[in-house]
Amino acid sequence: MHVYDELDRNLIAILREDGRAPVSKLAQLLGVSRATVQARMDRLLDSGAVLGFTIRAREDSGPQGVRAIMMIEVSGQSTTQVIRSLRGIAALHQLHSTNGNWDLVAQLSAESLADFDRVLREVRNIPGITNSETSILLSSV
Repeated sequence: MHVYDELDRNLIAILREDGRAPVSKLAQLLGVSRATVQARMDRLLDSGAVLGFTIRAREDSGPQGVRAIMMIEVSGQSTTQVIRSLRGIAALHQLHSTNGNWDLVAQLSAESLADFDRVLREVRNIPGITNSETSILLSSV
């Protein structure tokens, strides 16, 4: 398990804002050498503390669609079968097991409300799902 120090935390914070920042810029911002930054990045990647680099597109750069979080209650011992069925739904982007009142949490998206309604019916018709609660995501902050 990787133990973060202040330099690691600052490096990760900068990379979250600009994952494409060149090593020279990172070194300048952090007040350390380029070799130090490169060594830290290599260590963070090798240890699994950092999984990779990505971009975040502005929400207004593409079709808005409908995004939502769905909490799902599963009956008895059918969780494995329900997960298999949910994985077959293209509109489902993430699926998490959880504790508390709900067994699973899914992140869904659709291009329109009509399409979203169809996806909700598809999920709710999966054998083993006994209850669900869905919240449409209005904006990201």
